[in-house]
Amino acid sequence: MKRSLKMAVAAALLSSVAGGTSIAADITVIHAGELLAVPGKAPKKSQTVVIEDGMIKAVEDGFKAAADYGDDAKLVDLKDSFVMPGMMDMHVHIQGELSANADSNVLRWSSEDVGMHSVHFANKTLQAGFTTVRNLGASSPQHIYALRDAIKRGWVEGPRIVASGGVSPTGGHGDVDGMRHDLLEKYTSKTICDGPFDCRRAVREAVKYGADVIKITATGGVLSDTNTGTGQQMADDELKEIMDTAHSLGRKVAAHAHAAEGINAALRAGVDSIEHGSYADAESIRLFKKGGAYLVPTLLAGDTVVNMAKTSNFMSEDIKSKALRVGGDMIDNFQASYKAGVKIAYGTDSGVSRHGTNAQEAVLMHKAGMTPMDVLVSATVNAADLIDMTDSLGTIEVGKHADIIATHGSPLENIEELLDVDFVMKAGKQVKKQ
Repeated sequence: MKRSLKMAVAAALLSSVAGGTSIAADITVIHAGELLAVPGKAPKKSQTVVIEDGMIKAVEDGFKAAADYGDDAKLVDLKDSFVMPGMMDMHVHIQGELSANADSNVLRWSSEDVGMHSVHFANKTLQAGFTTVRNLGASSPQHIYALRDAIKRGWVEGPRIVASGGVSPTGGHGDVDGMRHDLLEKYTSKTICDGPFDCRRAVREAVKYGADVIKITATGGVLSDTNTGTGQQMADDELKEIMDTAHSLGRKVAAHAHAAEGINAALRAGVDSIEHGSYADAESIRLFKKGGAYLVPTLLAGDTVVNMAKTSNFMSEDIKSKALRVGGDMIDNFQASYKAGVKIAYGTDSGVSRHGTNAQEAVLMHKAGMTPMDVLVSATVNAADLIDMTDSLGTIEVGKHADIIATHGSPLENIEELLDVDFVMKAGKQVKKQ
């Protein structure tokens, strides 16, 4: 191309830009019969939500005509629905599901199979109304990071993923177990650690390879196929080094913890959330409130493992005895923490329970004494705060991502409405409407 022609083309492009030529905005207008824009505040009737290029542009009283916002604006009629922000699940394991075949699948399935299954589970979770999740533990961290990034790029549909890297002690919950020795060696993660300085290395390794958050196992766990119990397994100096290292790298820490001594040790070390918190005591409550950490109760996991222990035969005796004991005790301790004013963020441990049934946690929380409004706050406002996304998620307000769901009836009147979400929008894209 001659120099004069190149200059002419460049001039034409500059002229087009200067003249105001631009791509038309993608505008959607929602008519909401009842809108809970900010969980924790009263809902409003007959509201209009205006979405431009995936973001909330306006929330107005009354039903405004879509044409008022542009000739190409699309109208979504939810006049007969209860509309609220997309829910967030702060504890999922999206790569698998607990079942009689789970152990054998480790040997039969390729990493590619696991990746495809993860896409399937992610879509089920999104269809259930959960537009953001925190994945705390993965059989293949790199697959989770790839899925997180693929969803962000729009290659596949699923909830926004905050993905963890796991740090656990040798032989503890989070390490591999129940296999012959050569397979234990093969599947042992590089982020298994012993002693404070090795745990510092493990945190750095997890962050290096893509972790958004660090997941640790402060205590033993129900589903470890060992008889090591559910007491504290990470030493105090290990916990403190993990917190200091993670926080210095801009990563929060979530601690799996059942027994009170492990919960309290993690809280004293500065953890950001306690997962399960099955045996939280008075000292735990004091430490929760002092440090501002969140409790992520996962009542659905407890309910699931109790039912499985009673009705199936695939669990080992070690797992079954822990499931019956811990699963049965979780609700009483959750009630005490809630009544005492501990901050609570919604989490299910899905993967123990079936993906797509995440809303059953809300029913269990309500049965345990939590008000419907507080349940919704835990799954929106509190969850957004826990993952440092308050500026962009958790409410339907101007400037935030258009993550919006709708149910036929109000979950404030009947929490079970969340079990059948009729409409799901994530970042302005409608992914479900019944």
